[in-house]
Amino acid sequence: MDKKAMFEYFTREAHEKGVFTGTWLYAQDGEIVSKGAIGFRDSGDMFPMQEDSIFYLASIAKQFTAAGIMLLMRKGLLSLDDEITKFFPEIPYKSVTVRHLLTHTGGLPDYMGWVIETAKAENRIPGNDVIVRFLAESGEAPEFAPGERYEYSNTGYCLLAQIVEKISGVPFEDFMKKNVFDPAGLTSTFVGHPYKDGATIANGVCGMIRGESGFLNAEDTGWKDYITLLDGGAGCGYVYSNITDLFKWDKALSENIVLSAAEQKLMSTPATLNNGEPVDNDEGGSYGFGWGIINDEKLGLILSHSGGWAGFNTWFERFINANRVLVLLNCRETDDVRGLDSFETGMRDIARDKEPAPVTCIEDLAGKDTDKSRWASFCGRYEHPEDGGFAIDKVYLKAGDLFAKAIDDEGDEMEFRLYPIGNNKFGRKGGLIELTFGEDSVTYLEKIHKKL
Repeated sequence: MDKKAMFEYFTREAHEKGVFTGTWLYAQDGEIVSKGAIGFRDSGDMFPMQEDSIFYLASIAKQFTAAGIMLLMRKGLLSLDDEITKFFPEIPYKSVTVRHLLTHTGGLPDYMGWVIETAKAENRIPGNDVIVRFLAESGEAPEFAPGERYEYSNTGYCLLAQIVEKISGVPFEDFMKKNVFDPAGLTSTFVGHPYKDGATIANGVCGMIRGESGFLNAEDTGWKDYITLLDGGAGCGYVYSNITDLFKWDKALSENIVLSAAEQKLMSTPATLNNGEPVDNDEGGSYGFGWGIINDEKLGLILSHSGGWAGFNTWFERFINANRVLVLLNCRETDDVRGLDSFETGMRDIARDKEPAPVTCIEDLAGKDTDKSRWASFCGRYEHPEDGGFAIDKVYLKAGDLFAKAIDDEGDEMEFRLYPIGNNKFGRKGGLIELTFGEDSVTYLEKIHKKL
């Protein structure tokens, strides 16, 4: 397999289908096999994407936060079993440890809504210390008892950053630069707050959201409050970098420059719950400290992390035993989740020496000469539990196309077009769910729902 040609063909195909705009890098045995940039880094298509363009990494940042914690532990300044109340006695959540925060098993409530409302009330963008205020003042109940289950928690990683800052006595941004980024030779990586600090990121990439007439910068959409009012945060995200520095980071880890082999082994050990069961990260693997963990039969240990935020979609994957690394940095939202999933799966397949399936969007499956003669019989209201999570409430025709009204996991109504993808089978752009219609019923998520 000519991986260089395959990566370049695949990214070009994905860009032409509107599911990838950004940069990529794949290296094997310490040598770059393929890298590149495609598209534009702004919504007006004025500034071409470059290989050194700076992206918001989103949750890829969690591995850096975890590294900071490991460095403090090395110095004996904290223990993984220290409870968070040791550092912040005002926090009322008991028995939550540093280990729980690192592995998303602490059960702390989500901070975003409370912090956004506080920022509006105080007419300012608060710093990351607001996370302690949230936990001390909000009065929100924990999601579950510490260690009882895995539930991804940005709150926990924001608090980890605040623990680093309190113990070290220096701003989290400065600690990470001096102790993690600089030793690893990362010259374009930093913890940044462009909205809070009023700073412009040179060669920075905009997160872009699809609007009715084209792409918009995310801060001009419904994402505005999340992007601007939460910009003082740290730990869960707020790291900026590019493919070149992430390649350097992989090399620094491989050579034990920042973290020792023993520390990295601890970070890549699957977490366990109170019942002794390993954590399931809902992506076919487990979770350690800032890393998703998979053990592949052929390639051995694989560590990875994704990131998603306001148009950005990022992926960083390290093949520890096979000595490979894959980086995907994407900056434009796609309304076709199936297409994006097929692109990312294909890129990961190439890295695993597999022939990828083509980038496939829902229009590729739907076809043009579809028999619509039975569509009217699919229309109507369908039964669903009132508190059963995602549910199809109604199916109807509109302008000759089939649509559904659904209720999402948060109880909000949503409407979407249904695309035919097989015999009586339909999908939607915004997700991977498939609906199969039978006699007065519809099946999805492995359950049959009768027509009312």
